[in-house]
Amino acid sequence: MAMTLRVDIVSAEKSLYSGTAEAVIAPGLRGELGIYPRHTPLLTTLKPGTVRIKVPNQAEEVLVYVSGGILEVQPHVVTVLSDTAIRGADLDETKALEAKLAAEAAMKNKAGTLDYAQAQIELVQAVAQLATIKKLRNRA
Repeated sequence: MAMTLRVDIVSAEKSLYSGTAEAVIAPGLRGELGIYPRHTPLLTTLKPGTVRIKVPNQAEEVLVYVSGGILEVQPHVVTVLSDTAIRGADLDETKALEAKLAAEAAMKNKAGTLDYAQAQIELVQAVAQLATIKKLRNRA
């Protein structure tokens, strides 16, 4: 039997995943982080992207989009806290494309510095959602 760790992914609204995993891959600010059982304790921030969970005895990874957040790693526990987290299968491609186009339009208008920064954040999040959807399609 492979070694496992406990994984909890929690958003502001609800708990999205709670279970065991052989590995977790998360989108850190400086690149992807691969977490395996008995990993050194770690606390870091995440950028918008896909958290991939390798579940024991399951061929396909569980994909969860996060809008950023905090990753806490203990030797046998991984916790992800995010303002927004959505299971990959629940993402809406049409809404993500609309959000991307709206953010790009807002960036072109440059009404104010604050509006521009918010549009950049929304663009990054929409692109990350679309990347998660693309990963799901590539599995099929």
